[in-house]
Amino acid sequence: MNDLLQYRQATSWVVIIILLGLFVVGTAPIYILIYVFFALAMAIRTMLGTTKRSVKFGLIISFILAMAVQIVFCTTVVFVAQSHTSIIGHLIAKVFATAIIPLPLMLERFIISNKPADFYPPSVEEAATLSFNFLKNNLNKVVNATKSADKLKSTLSVKNLSATFGDLHRHSSTNYINNGSLTEAYFEKVEESLADPYLYIVISNTGSPASEMIAMFTMKQFNHASLSFDKDLKTIISYNGGVNVYPPGLNPETVEAFHQKPDASILVYRIQATREQKQAVAEKVKQINEDGSAYNILGLVTKHSIRPNIMFCSQFVYKMLGIAGLQYFEKKDGQVRPTDFIELDYHKQLEYCYEIKFK
Repeated sequence: MNDLLQYRQATSWVVIIILLGLFVVGTAPIYILIYVFFALAMAIRTMLGTTKRSVKFGLIISFILAMAVQIVFCTTVVFVAQSHTSIIGHLIAKVFATAIIPLPLMLERFIISNKPADFYPPSVEEAATLSFNFLKNNLNKVVNATKSADKLKSTLSVKNLSATFGDLHRHSSTNYINNGSLTEAYFEKVEESLADPYLYIVISNTGSPASEMIAMFTMKQFNHASLSFDKDLKTIISYNGGVNVYPPGLNPETVEAFHQKPDASILVYRIQATREQKQAVAEKVKQINEDGSAYNILGLVTKHSIRPNIMFCSQFVYKMLGIAGLQYFEKKDGQVRPTDFIELDYHKQLEYCYEIKFK
């Protein structure tokens, strides 16, 4: 047993060293060759396996599609766009290009983990004892597995990958690149809203390419958090990519901009806040706006900020609640997810206001 464990540990270290070496010296042709080799190896293994022919065909098609996505991402984002991308952006893209090498293996495990054998026709003896609920539950499993596969395919589409990673050159995880996107007119609206005895926390399901990619890792429907000083969301702000209008960082938002897919939706909650507490948040927001900011894209992985005004959306909202003395759960700000504001509200500090559904 110890020999087996040592062998597995040694193998893991070899794989890690190979991947690190590839990251350091890898070029586009090398990455493409590895993608093709891995897809072919998985296809050959599948053909020699004992699964049903239909399952084999589906797996092989999946491997080919995965390889196509890998090659397109590698050639259009990692290396071709390198001259137009910041060093940080290029490094992040190359890390992702390295991390998706085992994508065919992940697809195989995803499909196999749904246990297609469970859906094979039962024997005569088994059929005699099957209940309606049993058949219904297994049918639901098939439907859910199909929906999950369609969702994964949509999320990892060339369009989504290009939109997400093609935007990396606009980001900086070390320098403030956004300055003054909030105007005097905005702060006048904030001043008018100070009489409203609440701060508003907005959790949204926008359907943007970045949001869909984040959802793959959080496994949550809602993946963006914003803050507003008024109920009608005329003063809604957050850390975002700037939608090609502003640099990534602290920016104003509009409700209409959240409608990026047919089933997009917004949940609005409020928490009691005195005029002084709202004033403290407003002053901090104004200071960030003057000093500068940037979106903490590296922090999504590292959970840390290199500089104080480099944050992501939920990190920003959590810090602003802290400024006002209104934090109602304890968590490191770099680890706060948008849904935490709802799920960790154990003492019911939030009050639900309304939901906006786009159709």
